[in-house]
Amino acid sequence: MTNTLLSLGHGYSASALARVLIPQGWQIIGTTRDAQGVVRLRAQGVEPLLWPGESLAPALARATHILSSIAPGPVGDPVLAKHAAEIAASSAAWVGYLSTTGVYGDHAGGWVDEDTPLTPGTDRGRQRVVAEHEWQALGLPLHIFRLAGTYGPGRGPFEKVRDGTARRIIKPGQVFSRVHVDDIAQVLAASIRQPHPAAIYNVCDDDPAPPQDVIGHAATLLGLPLPPAVDHDGAVMTPMARSFYAESKRVRNDKIKSDLGITLIYPDYRAGLAALLAADVTPVTHS
Repeated sequence: MTNTLLSLGHGYSASALARVLIPQGWQIIGTTRDAQGVVRLRAQGVEPLLWPGESLAPALARATHILSSIAPGPVGDPVLAKHAAEIAASSAAWVGYLSTTGVYGDHAGGWVDEDTPLTPGTDRGRQRVVAEHEWQALGLPLHIFRLAGTYGPGRGPFEKVRDGTARRIIKPGQVFSRVHVDDIAQVLAASIRQPHPAAIYNVCDDDPAPPQDVIGHAATLLGLPLPPAVDHDGAVMTPMARSFYAESKRVRNDKIKSDLGITLIYPDYRAGLAALLAADVTPVTHS
């Protein structure tokens, strides 16, 4: 029987997983919202499915595995709002939901793990907690992956450093965890090989760091001057960027190592940025 992954909201992380699975003979069905996405998915070797619009029923009937990357909104998970009963009736052997470490809220730079109580301080974090509970309520072999800030090809600091628009925003005590998208892909693939229904995994690297250190290191790698330092309180930021600075924590990743046998490809941002530069990738920053 051919393994078939139904990828709901086939975006950046799911595309990295597809690059791992397709060479192994997997079929990937990915949902996308528009015609441009259809073209993009076909170029990746992914079977596109327009959603909302087309029925999910045929894809659900074929799916041996399901991954949802779709962000929730103010009223919950948009897929489950329309298709909860259909998805709950699925016979998929593995179901994955991509969440965020934002569910833990602010810990003033302290450490969190998968057993830390969920105390989100942002609307985005609160919506993720609701969505996690909605998926858990379906009774499926669910695995939740709480992703740290994701970077990789097409997502990183180099472009803004090159064009002179990068800033080192300084907020004393601020620290983030992050993860390279290739490590997300290997964690998902390992979980598919070794299912542990009801498992929750933090997905991040070994080195939580202040964001200004990452920007500064990118400039050093490029041989360019350090971007200017800007005080957080006076910085002009998008609401999304400001929400990231509202919370500070260090995220533990021991469980992906002990349960799934993961050895990180990029254990810190230095290794990840060096690899991006060596591959002659020019990433574009996404807030």
